[in-house]
Amino acid sequence: MRIGTWNLAGRWDSRHERLINDQQCDVWLLTEVSERLKIDGFHQHSCTSLVSPKRRWAAILSVKPLLALADPHPASALARSGEWLLCSSVLPWRSCGGAAPWVGDNHAGRTGNAVDDITGDLPSEGLIWGGDWNHALSGREHAGSQAGRKGLLDALERLRLKVPTELLPHRIPGWLTIDHVAVGQMVNVIEARRIDASLDGTRLSDHDAYVVETAGSY
Repeated sequence: MRIGTWNLAGRWDSRHERLINDQQCDVWLLTEVSERLKIDGFHQHSCTSLVSPKRRWAAILSVKPLLALADPHPASALARSGEWLLCSSVLPWRSCGGAAPWVGDNHAGRTGNAVDDITGDLPSEGLIWGGDWNHALSGREHAGSQAGRKGLLDALERLRLKVPTELLPHRIPGWLTIDHVAVGQMVNVIEARRIDASLDGTRLSDHDAYVVETAGSY
């Protein structure tokens, strides 16, 4: 099974479609998704809320049919596909402020509230959760906060999830990725890698894509 995540920064054209197709993923957990996104061969579910005009916070693509579920948080999309529960999320970044959809007096509080909303009713069995979490999970923190990271790590431990993307690089040299894919602790991970989101010297997004391959079929 191959799972990808990518913050599209609201952009969409044939080059983005090509990059997605080239990875041959079964599932994509996408964030900042243009409402123009449509790709043959994938079922699609997007969250209800807009991050900006014609741009959804999160969406899920799957080669198998999706059963759309209620958004657990305005910046998350949730769907079921067979035995798998799929969740794509944007979490607060350091300078996001307290305007909707974020709730809390500071970054740690806003992150904690979002994580609680997203994960409160999620089962650990069969869960795949990813997206733009705006936190590295180790080392220096550039986008989020150390307190926000701790709350996120506590939730991952409670859900018995591991994050194969944890030590992958950000596109900025010396940073670690803030875009992640989490799977069950007992899932056999074959490979996790960063995908350079540029073609012919042009960046398709300010985020690179990330792909995790696990043993077994989707």
